[in-house]
Amino acid sequence: MTQRRRALASPRKCSDVRLLRLFYFSCLWIYFVDGFTPRSRALSLHRRERLGRLSSTTNSFEKDETSQSSGPTGGVAFPLSYEDAQSDSLNGLNATESRAYQSVLASVLSIDPSEIEIVTIHTPADPIDPDVAEQLRHLPFVSMFRGSANYIANHRNTLAVYHIPGGLLDLEDPAIFRNLMNDIALTWLLGMKVVLVVGCRHQIEKRLNEKHRLAGVRVTDKDTLRVVKEEAGYVRFEVERELARALRLQSSGMDGNVVSGNFYSAQPLGILDGIDYEYTGFVRKVEVDKIKRLHDNRDICLLTTLGVSPSGEVFNVCSESLAATVAGAMKASKVIFFTEKETELRSTVHGKKIQSLRFSDAKALLNYSGLSINKKGFSTINERMDGKDPSTVDMLHKIGWSVEAVENGVKRAHIISPKYGSVLQELYTRDGSGTLLSGDLYEGIRRANVNDVSGIYELISPLIKMGTLIDRPKNVLEKDIEMYYVYTRDNLIVACGQLKKFEKGYAEIGCLVVNSEYRKGGRGDAMLGYLERMCVMHGCTSIFVLSTQTMEWFLERGFEEVGVEELPPSRQATYNHVRKSKIYLKRIESVRDLDANELWWNR
Repeated sequence: MTQRRRALASPRKCSDVRLLRLFYFSCLWIYFVDGFTPRSRALSLHRRERLGRLSSTTNSFEKDETSQSSGPTGGVAFPLSYEDAQSDSLNGLNATESRAYQSVLASVLSIDPSEIEIVTIHTPADPIDPDVAEQLRHLPFVSMFRGSANYIANHRNTLAVYHIPGGLLDLEDPAIFRNLMNDIALTWLLGMKVVLVVGCRHQIEKRLNEKHRLAGVRVTDKDTLRVVKEEAGYVRFEVERELARALRLQSSGMDGNVVSGNFYSAQPLGILDGIDYEYTGFVRKVEVDKIKRLHDNRDICLLTTLGVSPSGEVFNVCSESLAATVAGAMKASKVIFFTEKETELRSTVHGKKIQSLRFSDAKALLNYSGLSINKKGFSTINERMDGKDPSTVDMLHKIGWSVEAVENGVKRAHIISPKYGSVLQELYTRDGSGTLLSGDLYEGIRRANVNDVSGIYELISPLIKMGTLIDRPKNVLEKDIEMYYVYTRDNLIVACGQLKKFEKGYAEIGCLVVNSEYRKGGRGDAMLGYLERMCVMHGCTSIFVLSTQTMEWFLERGFEEVGVEELPPSRQATYNHVRKSKIYLKRIESVRDLDANELWWNR
């Protein structure tokens, strides 16, 4: 799998980020004056990376035709994963046993948490800017414009909650924090609705001369609360000052203010295990309507960790918990956590960066690491993590709060570095920069087994009668069942698809059918995306379909019409010239191509 590029501090990378900023600013007139609002198909998927071993076992050649043509054809079933190989056959299983196997069969794209390590990246200081005029001469303006336009359009009018740890305000290089505020202001300028949650843990621990405690829960007495108030006021003022400056510089006269206030209420943590946590609290209620009215005025909402109760008491709230809770209450499109050091997930199997985690993989990693999230707004971690690098523990906590946010309805969570324009790279470029976590949009999709034959046949029969699909008797379906995948809801098959592998990196998708009652729920896009990811995972980058009726649907999803000569030789030999199905081909360079496509169908 091709991994996303990491934002390194090389002169070329830093130059690219500055050019990206200049490019976005120069294009604002098009978007805000001409009202450029391109239509986007709704889709936002998470990136997944297949780690683990795959069995080299393949199955015999299929004798049957794909969805829109007839006659014999070649093709092999995709190999089973190592989890699948543990069960040779599902014949004879009852319904309970079959459901138990479904979770195993659905784990083809999963990541083993024991094969993930957290690595801190050490990079040199930011180089001095070269001459801007020289940069502009080499600016790939057209390709950058085309590459970013879809992302800009997709993110417009969506809500992002940014979590800013207090340590970013005290970095040795003040330009890092200043540039971060510039980039956040730029996302606002490009049409995003922004909520900022700023923490002050770093400042409090310096004042109290305490060891950095990421896993523990602070007991906030009256003296500590006074320190919290002072430091929360300091970080609020610094963020507001830098962000207001950035808005004035970049807004070109557009109205917009940074507004802070009581946009949430808090309540005390109380007494846990015999310990009175006094003025330590957690979020009681988020004032969603007030924040929405603020966004209607094109203002930015700024929140600190001081929450007030209805009785007037002030409580110290965990900033990560606050960001996740606010994002969930607002049903934000994304929550973005910044690390204080450059940290990434890396596979211990092949050494590559893991740029995205499925929700289930993230939870597995947390369980493996012994981290848990308490509903009262704090996180705890297993004692065996004591002595680990603080950056590693901090990354785990951010993954934990990302899981909490996604579980509460946030579509995506991002964990990124504050340096080198990572925000712009993560949101507006194909290659991204950080770690993404999102819900399991493929939940319910699995490889079919013989118990699914009747359900598949019932699903495709109406299209066979209409002539859209060729006939597939039950005995043929049973023989070739390992080539089929099904999408289930409450044990009902609502969609299916067939996948066949050919020589020279080709694969064919066929029999892609969605129950008519579920066609507006994105099941077809999810099934297609899953099958495309299976293709890439097995080295097939040229994917084709044959169709006589649904041509436009595939064209809208990046396929292009080609001639028979573009098919692999074995498929050319079995093409049915009487049926004259049209052929549509899609070439995928990397999984990031799929990520870009999937942005549009689950927005």
